[in-house]
Amino acid sequence: MNGEKNKRILLAPLDWGLGHATRCIPVVRSLQENGHEVVLAADGAAAALLSSEFPGIEIKALKGYGIRYSKNASLFGSMLQQLPGILKSIRYEQQWLSELLQKEQFHLIISDNRPGFYSKHVPSVYITHQLLINSGKGKWLNRLLQKLHSRYMKNFHEVWVPDLEGSQNLAGELAHPAKPLLHPVYLGLLSRMQPTVSEIKYSQMILLSGPEPQRTILEEKLIEQLSSLTKPVILVRGLPQKENSTLQLPAHITVHNHLPAAALQEAMCSSQLIICRSGYTTLMDLIRLKKKAVLIPTPGQPEQEYLATYMQQQQLFPFISQADVSMQKAITAAEDFSYRNPFTDVDFELYKEVINKQVELLTEV
Repeated sequence: MNGEKNKRILLAPLDWGLGHATRCIPVVRSLQENGHEVVLAADGAAAALLSSEFPGIEIKALKGYGIRYSKNASLFGSMLQQLPGILKSIRYEQQWLSELLQKEQFHLIISDNRPGFYSKHVPSVYITHQLLINSGKGKWLNRLLQKLHSRYMKNFHEVWVPDLEGSQNLAGELAHPAKPLLHPVYLGLLSRMQPTVSEIKYSQMILLSGPEPQRTILEEKLIEQLSSLTKPVILVRGLPQKENSTLQLPAHITVHNHLPAAALQEAMCSSQLIICRSGYTTLMDLIRLKKKAVLIPTPGQPEQEYLATYMQQQQLFPFISQADVSMQKAITAAEDFSYRNPFTDVDFELYKEVINKQVELLTEV
């Protein structure tokens, strides 16, 4: 691209687990390949992850929402308790962005699920796969939350959905509500991974992610059982801010606090079975790599519970509940399941052309 077309783009992912930051990686790469300068706004684990993927990239410190799960309460109850803090974070990021734009110029703003990260004066894009929010409390509340979320989304110039537009899709009703309230741009599927043929080194991979305390609760449940296994296992803890693991485990268990994309891809491709959460970004990675997995949805998180059920119904992946989890149950679930994968490599390449086109349209002078 010539210099006149190069744009300065500000991108901020939500800090709710690592999935939002992770799925922004192919977006950032695509923008950079098209000659644009990308500046990130993040902190904590999301900033650490993105810094490792893009050494030297400018990252502005933007406070996250700091959302935590309860050990016992449902997500809905936990979110109600944290609602004042969430609304405060939305107001904060709006003010933070307004002050930044007074000092620096950007041609486009991209927010991954941060409802307050938009400007009336700069084209702004909202990335989400949740046009419908599953509350776990019934259709009436789902519809109410859909209306509230849509009200925020309408502050943006466009909404980008990382899913396929047709009936064969990955997010089900979350990205394809029966009664849509807006018209999004469907990007296709997003994954930072590239399928490779690798020798199987590990019988199972345990891939942890998501907010605390549920990440630790699942880790502790599974670690208790790892010593009884005899075949090689790899554990990736989902802790990008911690350099070295302090876990003392038998020699046949390989432990990493975090793996950058290339190393994680190699580990996933080298694992016979992956045991992981049912976060949407993780599902896209599994589909991209054509791997067999058993899902363990985060307790009390209706989105993950819906996705796990939907994956099993679509014959993509089986799931087991965290309350009943055991390594043997996971292994048996995989052995008894008839896996299918109807998605193609093309489904994971569509976003490049779509993003390039939309950026040009949004930033036309």
